[in-house]
Amino acid sequence: MRCYDVAVIGGGPSGATAANELASRGLSVLLLDRNGRIKPCGGAVPPILLREFEVPESRLEAKVSSARMVSPSNTQVDMDIGGFVGMVDRGSFDNWLRRRAADAGADYVEGHFEGLERSRHGQLSVLYRAGGKSAAVSKARVGAVVGADGAASRVRKQAMSQQETMKHVFAYHEIVRSPDGKTPWFDPERCDVYYQGKVSPDFYGWVFPHGECTSVGAGSAIKGFSLRHAVKIMRDNSRLDDNAIVRTEGAPLPLKPLKRWDNGRDVVLVGDAAGAVAPSSGEGIYYAMSSGRSAAKAVAAFLESGDARQLGNVRKDFMASHRWVFFILGIMQYYWYSSDKRREKFVEICRDPDVQRLTWEAYMNKKLVRAKPAAHVRIFFKDLAHLVGLNPR
Repeated sequence: MRCYDVAVIGGGPSGATAANELASRGLSVLLLDRNGRIKPCGGAVPPILLREFEVPESRLEAKVSSARMVSPSNTQVDMDIGGFVGMVDRGSFDNWLRRRAADAGADYVEGHFEGLERSRHGQLSVLYRAGGKSAAVSKARVGAVVGADGAASRVRKQAMSQQETMKHVFAYHEIVRSPDGKTPWFDPERCDVYYQGKVSPDFYGWVFPHGECTSVGAGSAIKGFSLRHAVKIMRDNSRLDDNAIVRTEGAPLPLKPLKRWDNGRDVVLVGDAAGAVAPSSGEGIYYAMSSGRSAAKAVAAFLESGDARQLGNVRKDFMASHRWVFFILGIMQYYWYSSDKRREKFVEICRDPDVQRLTWEAYMNKKLVRAKPAAHVRIFFKDLAHLVGLNPR
């Protein structure tokens, strides 16, 4: 039986970041991840992610400089980003993050998580199968566990005594071959976002270019809604209907952080397992890595001090940085996504230059922009006018 300071279950951006940070601190780390698992994801990352987490631009598949919002009536509003948004392919990007953690000293194992086990003295162990499901069960004794195994986290189900209901949408996308260059319907440097009830009655659809490939996807929490048909609509509109499909993926996407991320003893959750995904946009890569870094700091402090209260700082620190952004995005989703009539007004609001500038500044820097009070006041009154039907220009 191996012994580790920490076991990280799940090697996506949150888990791989936590493992890299912990191993860089000199702790012994087991990083366990299923081979071949790729999460459905548009793949957008802000420039601040590259700076904060030392990700080279060479890991990007493409850079986009504009976004097109498409309303229920097919009105198109183009937004200049004023910089670039990076696009990554989750298959190659996540693999790179895991390799970086291994280079830092983590013991990276491709295998299946089987469960948690405690001795009669309270010592925690992780059970797993290295390789395929038919492999023998191995056991690793650990001081702490970081659960980074997605929205349907098995770590959460086993370690948390009181289960919260996680609010989520189901996301599905198709990775297709991109056209050669720009066409009248497709731009390799533009993200298209569909705010249409026929594409998603409660979320949105996307066409995000990744260089040689493009992600076409949608999400919805409504059971029975055909996401495959929604993707077909967007592929037809972008003239991607005949482009070869490279792969398809689907998974639940959480849209609200859980109220508790740790078990008060020796387990903490991060990323999708903790619900660390932005409402409205569904953006998760940056927030996953942010939660993974916070977890590494808290777990290291816990192992040094033996004070399990340190684990509660993961959620506390994360929400201190992102609470207001999540609050505003949650309101946006609740109100603007509720009907096609409101979606139509929402897309019209996106035409406003103040809205565009502040939106992209907030996205790029991952914080609300407070330095332009006059612009915020103008947006407030324009939003108010839209709500009462005055349609300001």
